[in-house]
Amino acid sequence: MKILVTGGTVFASRFTAEYFSKNNDVCVLNRNTRQQPEGAKLINADRNLLGDTLKQYEFDAVLDITAYNETDVADLLNALGSFKNYVMVSSSAVYPETLPQPFKENMQVGENYVWGDYGTNKIAAEKYLQNHVPNAYIIRPPYLYGKMNNLYREAFAFECAERDTPFYLPFNADMPLQFFDIEDMCRFIEILIERQPEQRVFNVGNPETVSVREWARLCYNVLGKEPEFVTVKAKVNQREYFPFYDYGYELDVSAMTALMPDVKLLEKGLMQSYEWFSANRSEVRRKNYFDFIVNNFGARYAD
Repeated sequence: MKILVTGGTVFASRFTAEYFSKNNDVCVLNRNTRQQPEGAKLINADRNLLGDTLKQYEFDAVLDITAYNETDVADLLNALGSFKNYVMVSSSAVYPETLPQPFKENMQVGENYVWGDYGTNKIAAEKYLQNHVPNAYIIRPPYLYGKMNNLYREAFAFECAERDTPFYLPFNADMPLQFFDIEDMCRFIEILIERQPEQRVFNVGNPETVSVREWARLCYNVLGKEPEFVTVKAKVNQREYFPFYDYGYELDVSAMTALMPDVKLLEKGLMQSYEWFSANRSEVRRKNYFDFIVNNFGARYAD
């Protein structure tokens, strides 16, 4: 297939581009400000200033990994020439926190107090796409993780394990987290294009959630270690020392699992994530969690 991937230089879009480049003719659309993915051809342009850049191309699939608002979708659709399939990566942030869980695809979307504009902008992007390309597919993942993850999530836990330091848990250590490996996301996109199911919006993710405590333990276990836990009872914003918001949720992914019953075990995905992180540390966008812990909790961390 001839495939267009928006972005292509960071985490989800980069992995997607390299994944599909193995067996397809892939073009990536970005401004060429970072290293390009292996195996893909660059279309050097801003997705919001495309003009006629894309009119010459015919794509079997457009994989829109970097659409964050209505304008992003509108500008791309107006610039595209011929295409057969369109898959947009949205977010679980479109579900209001007030809805009963697990969230189902047929629930009413709306503002979520945790995600704010990010969620409402994704809703607007979804609606524009559905109005203009009714046969497009939309997927709503929870927390993505795995190879090429430049966000300081599992990488932070890995570094805690490397330094043999305690792991500081938020007070709600049993809060559920739901993950989805980036490779599984690409596998599911492949299935959508190949099988063309009638359903157009899919929650995606591992069927099982894990607690904050269990997630940290699994990250330490990748390095063959067991964490020493310290529960933070002080009233501080947990995002100052911990990579997730104080918000637990679960998606119903039964429609996804009906099409793709086998997903990567979290243990395996974290191991692959650590292998990538070990060789690409400079690509991770670190936050000052260690400094905050030292300055506020009296902990001492090795350099």
